[in-house]
Amino acid sequence: MTLTGAAKVAGVIGWPIVHSISPTLHGYWLRENKVDGALVPLAVARENFARVVRALQLSGFRGANVTLPHKEAAFALADQSDAAAKTARAANLLIFHDSHIEARNTDMVGLRESIRERLGDLKGRNVVLLGAGGAARGAILALDELGAANVHILNRHPEKAASLVRELGPLVACALEADDLRDWNKAAGTAHLVINATSAGMKGHSPLAVDLGALCSTASVFDIVYNPLETHLLKDAKTRGHVIIDGLGMLMHQAVPSFEAFFGVRPKVTDGLRAFLEKSLHA
Repeated sequence: MTLTGAAKVAGVIGWPIVHSISPTLHGYWLRENKVDGALVPLAVARENFARVVRALQLSGFRGANVTLPHKEAAFALADQSDAAAKTARAANLLIFHDSHIEARNTDMVGLRESIRERLGDLKGRNVVLLGAGGAARGAILALDELGAANVHILNRHPEKAASLVRELGPLVACALEADDLRDWNKAAGTAHLVINATSAGMKGHSPLAVDLGALCSTASVFDIVYNPLETHLLKDAKTRGHVIIDGLGMLMHQAVPSFEAFFGVRPKVTDGLRAFLEKSLHA
């Protein structure tokens, strides 16, 4: 791909960022839509995040996608935010304007559409949500929109899960509970869906250590991690006969509004795109 001086350039910021296939995803859409542009991967440590974002804005970047561990910092940095980002207090999309930075949370859209494709709505269902960070916040909003009855948040630091319940409980219709990750066996028995909203299992990270034997045989398991595509958690769930959902669908759907904001074209999520990304992950 050749860029001209008029190219539209955006970034994806994380720490680390080597696992990200967002540049590959956006590159596919850029070629498909014949757009002169690029999405650049940027490895940025926590302490440098604000300075880097300001520098990108001054350098003419159109904006940036934001991944772990910067989603809450991205929200705090922005001058204005959409409703989803305000509710989640986390953002995965920053759009640069001449005089201000706009934050959006499209994780909620990606997770919602990924679940809807595979399971339909969640009316009356119980969900166990692992994690209490920015991704978990977006997940709660998505689960509420899908009609979940109860979301049981488990985290190694239960006080963080409890804080999430206090903040989001008044804003959603579904019931929220908080417990320690050590309470997994108690929570798992009534779960219709389990979601890993942590980085555990991601390439370079330790796998998530939970015993899926505690789950009902009809429960589904969703891991938002997409690299590797089939995490240890999903392999275990697949072996036990559970319906599994990998993180690639969420990635593709959350990227649609980002691409449109950066490059001015609304792209499509297709089977061809998924096959292309799967191939790149297995390369």
